[in-house]
Amino acid sequence: MLAVSDNLAQCFSALRGHKLRASLTMLGLTMGVATLITVMTIVQGANLYVEQKIANLGTNVFQIARTPFAVTDFNIIIKALKYKKIELEDMSAIAEGCSACEEVGASASTSVRARSGDKELQDVSLYGETANMADIDSRTVELGRYFTPSEAEHRSNICLIGNTLVRELFLGMDPLGRSIRIGNDEFMVVGAMEKIGSVLGQDQDNFVMIPLPVFLRIQGIRSSVTINVKTSTHNFEKAQDQAHLILRSRRHLAGNMDDDFFIGTKESYMALWRSISSAFFAVFIMVSAISVVIGGIVIMNVMLVSVTLRRREIGVRRAVGATKKDILGQFMVESVMQCIAGGLAGITLGFLVALALRTYTPFPASVRTWVAVLGVFLSSAVGLFFGIYPAFRASRLDPVVALRSD
Repeated sequence: MLAVSDNLAQCFSALRGHKLRASLTMLGLTMGVATLITVMTIVQGANLYVEQKIANLGTNVFQIARTPFAVTDFNIIIKALKYKKIELEDMSAIAEGCSACEEVGASASTSVRARSGDKELQDVSLYGETANMADIDSRTVELGRYFTPSEAEHRSNICLIGNTLVRELFLGMDPLGRSIRIGNDEFMVVGAMEKIGSVLGQDQDNFVMIPLPVFLRIQGIRSSVTINVKTSTHNFEKAQDQAHLILRSRRHLAGNMDDDFFIGTKESYMALWRSISSAFFAVFIMVSAISVVIGGIVIMNVMLVSVTLRRREIGVRRAVGATKKDILGQFMVESVMQCIAGGLAGITLGFLVALALRTYTPFPASVRTWVAVLGVFLSSAVGLFFGIYPAFRASRLDPVVALRSD
């Protein structure tokens, strides 16, 4: 029986002698593993991206609204629109009665057109917020300041704007102190918020933020608001229970009646994302797995051709004393070596894709160590599985028949 070093030397010699064939053999698996690595990277990056961008409430903030925050059933939304509106009095009742709540604010939103001079933006999100939302909201002021409780109480026409409005309406200018027209009202810009970027193709910086009393004056005082509650992490569940009971009491809901309002947390957004993305990414992973299997089939076909073309070599080796086990081992090692080389090339390609995504986009893509290890293990397994039959055929060749081959 050949020593391991001799077997490896034979394999390297055979692969060097047929570089093009070996390269083409590895190419299929390289693309399959690269696809798998890229998909796994996108899956992990997407989860992190959503956690950072969409579910940005923080672990100690929850919201209460008339309509659901995270739901895929449109019928639930239609039903919720018939519920009683949540009003500022509800916010005040929670602020007074919830001992576990640290800050209780309110917000509301709609879509408007914003204009400054001869420039106009469509589909701008108009947010009305209480002054203490500066302490609750995770967004930060980059330029200027937030509005004060006194300004909100006196319904001052002041606003904060997102990065998109700074870029589109005030490019090259200091936006502070300038005016924006929303409908029939003029607002003075007192602050600009830090850039957030796009989330799943939706611009998160295309907004104007005004005091909630001003918003209600423009949109109608009977508009439903969203209550925002900030609390400590260890009191998070207790604060939700207290706010829940207060709101049920105010809305006259008996013990066996369903809630006619919804509580949203960071986890509720993440749960919705996981439910939407699980099937989507399962299909991607299935496609990448099929690519790996196709790469394995290519390897098996090329190895079968290799066995046919190298029948004389196999016959000579058998004639000088090589056993069936030696031939089987040589072809198995050749298959595994090509698969490992293809897998490493696929991992490198996947790493470069992740690096490009991280460099040229805000997407937090990176190849985890366990994903790279999975790629090497998978390529080795493919090499073993799809190399067994060609190697077995090579070992079963009759040496006399093999020596007669051209």
